[in-house]
Amino acid sequence: GPGSYTVGTMSERFDCHYCRDPLQGKKYVQKEGRHCCVKCFEKFCANTCMECKKPIGADSKELHFKNRYWHDNCFRCFKCYTSLVNEPFMLRENNKVWCSNCTAAEDAPRCKGCFKPIIAGDQNVEYKKMVWHKDCFTCSQCKQVIGSGSFFPKGDEFYCVSCHEHKFAKTCAKCKNPITSGGLTYQEQPWHSECFICSNCKKQLGGKRFTAVEDQFYCVECYKECVAKKCAGCKNPITGFGRGTSVVNYEDESWHDYCFKCTKCARGLANKRFVCHNGKIYCAECPKRL
Repeated sequence: GPGSYTVGTMSERFDCHYCRDPLQGKKYVQKEGRHCCVKCFEKFCANTCMECKKPIGADSKELHFKNRYWHDNCFRCFKCYTSLVNEPFMLRENNKVWCSNCTAAEDAPRCKGCFKPIIAGDQNVEYKKMVWHKDCFTCSQCKQVIGSGSFFPKGDEFYCVSCHEHKFAKTCAKCKNPITSGGLTYQEQPWHSECFICSNCKKQLGGKRFTAVEDQFYCVECYKECVAKKCAGCKNPITGFGRGTSVVNYEDESWHDYCFKCTKCARGLANKRFVCHNGKIYCAECPKRL
């Protein structure tokens, strides 16, 4: 309330302090020991309302806070226009008063999706200092709500697991399905670890030695047993692993390079001249001694 002046009807003979009109029998205002008519009070003494910028007359109800004044019907929330008489409020920038609800909403973080405030109690998702309402955090591809589920960020976009697999994941050379984790590469082609297996025993070949034969893969053991040619000399499989990686082929037979030697003098004949006599291999000199 005003508290700094008194309003009444003059019963004695007094003149207005400002315009000198007689006040007897008229309504007057007494402020700081001076008597004045209502018109002069509004012109010279009345406080100015912070909201409407008009004088707060003697007949009006006045509210004040920290040397600021309002008509009672002007004292309302700047945002939602709710009356704040007898209600909690906050004085914000430009001397505007806000109710507690609008203050909380204004100071709350904004959803990256709908740009509305996220107030206390709202379920939300946070990622790299950005925040969304839970239902606003959706896949950029299928638009389905990701919420608190797994997702993959790509620049300013976010993808659910399924859409990320189909849009970005590499495709296995064998099963043609996306490779979401792990996997390996052979001859610049991606494979699931469980798809890159021995054609015979079906064991996974990742990190192990293997041999490729016409788009089929074999572990060392299966290659030796099922695929590799047998050396015409030692009768063991020619695998290409370890000692004797070089192979000598002649007519329909094959030898380890270290097994391809003269039948008589045992001289190694790999990359050298040789003679075949009665199905046996000789160096160029030994047939002369037979």
